[in-house]
Amino acid sequence: MASVIPASNSSMRSDRNTYVGKRFVHVKNAYLDSMDEDILYHLDLGTKTHNLPAMFGDVKFVCVGSPNRMKAFALFMHKELGLEEAEEDIKDICAGTDRYCMYKTGPHVMVIPSISIMLHELITLLHHARCCDVTIIRIGTSGGIGIAPGTVVITDIAVDSFFKPRFEQVILDNIVTRSTELDKELSEELFNCSKEIPNFPTFIGHTMCTYDFYEGQGRLDGALCSFSREKKLDYLKRAYKAGVRNIEMESTVFAAMCGLCGLKGKLFMNA
Repeated sequence: MASVIPASNSSMRSDRNTYVGKRFVHVKNAYLDSMDEDILYHLDLGTKTHNLPAMFGDVKFVCVGSPNRMKAFALFMHKELGLEEAEEDIKDICAGTDRYCMYKTGPHVMVIPSISIMLHELITLLHHARCCDVTIIRIGTSGGIGIAPGTVVITDIAVDSFFKPRFEQVILDNIVTRSTELDKELSEELFNCSKEIPNFPTFIGHTMCTYDFYEGQGRLDGALCSFSREKKLDYLKRAYKAGVRNIEMESTVFAAMCGLCGLKGKLFMNA
C-alpha cells in the first residue's frame, strides 16, 4: 500500500503557477480557461458551487474501482493513516448523483468508474483543485492468462486486442491513436512493495483491453459466439507469447488519458 504526503500549507499560493511542486495536473482543452463555470455533471461538483482547491488540493493518490471495494478501501486507509475523524464522517462526496460515488480519506480519493466519463471529470477536477504530482491507481479484478488464480498483475503497458500499445479514440469522424505506456518506475515500486507481503504472488506484465466481456475476451458462454474453442485457445496462446498476463476492459483509455494529462497511472489488478 502506498503512503501519501499531502501538500504543506506553505507550498500553496494563490497563483497556481507559483505552486511549489513538480508536476501539475494539466488538461488538453483550451476552452476551459474561457468558461465562467465548469460543472462536473457526473460527479455533482462545480467550480462555482464548490471550493475545489480546498476540498481536493492536497490529493496525491487517486484509486478507482467498484463501489463496495472503494468504500472498504476508504475505511481501511482511514485506519492506516490514523486519522482523527470518526469513520462515519467518511461520506460519499458525489451523493447528489447516482452515477458515481467518491470518498476522501486524508489526501486519498476513491472513485468509481465508468472509466472514460469519470477520467474526464476527475482529471478536470484535479486541474481546478491545483493538484500536482498525482498518481492514479486502478484497483480491480481481471481475467488471467497463464498465471495462477489470485495472482496480482501490475500493468506495464496496456495493449489492444491486436497486442498493440495503443488506444484508438473516435473523435468526430477521425480515429486518433494514443500511446498506452505507463510509468515504469511506479511498476517497480509497487512490485517491490508486493515482496513485503507474504502469499501475495505478483507479476509485471501487459494488460489487454477488449471492447466487451464475452466475445472480445474469447468466452464461450455469451449470447453470441462466432469462434471455436480451438481458435480461442490459439488466440490466448498468442496473447501470452506477446506478454499479456491479464484481460479487462478499461486499461487502454486509462493509460492514454493519464499519459496525456501528466499523471502517473497504474493498474493493480487481481487475476
